[in-house]
Amino acid sequence: MRQLITNILLATAMMVATLSANAAELIMVEEHGCVYCAKFDRQIAPAYPKTAEGRQAPLRRLQLGEPWPADLQSIKAATVTPTFILVEQGQEIDRLTGYPGDEHFWFLLNTMLEKL
Repeated sequence: MRQLITNILLATAMMVATLSANAAELIMVEEHGCVYCAKFDRQIAPAYPKTAEGRQAPLRRLQLGEPWPADLQSIKAATVTPTFILVEQGQEIDRLTGYPGDEHFWFLLNTMLEKL
């Protein structure tokens, strides 16, 4: 069952990737000592750039409390870690606050990517 869901999500992500330009990025706001950030790093981060989702929206990491980058000034800064913000052409498309675990993360990320 898990493999079937994974295959469906990957197929959906590949279809979405072909429909949109690679102008999107997934911003991850994190902080040192965040146990959920560390869990994401163990479960998702190593594979993320190799996936269709990672190619469609490359991961960009920002530290909570550091100055918000100039190219993201139109986007509300995060106040909780981790927060994942899907951005395309300087505009926020969607955001996910918290890390719900690996299976839920992929499902929610694909739901976000469908909005591109």
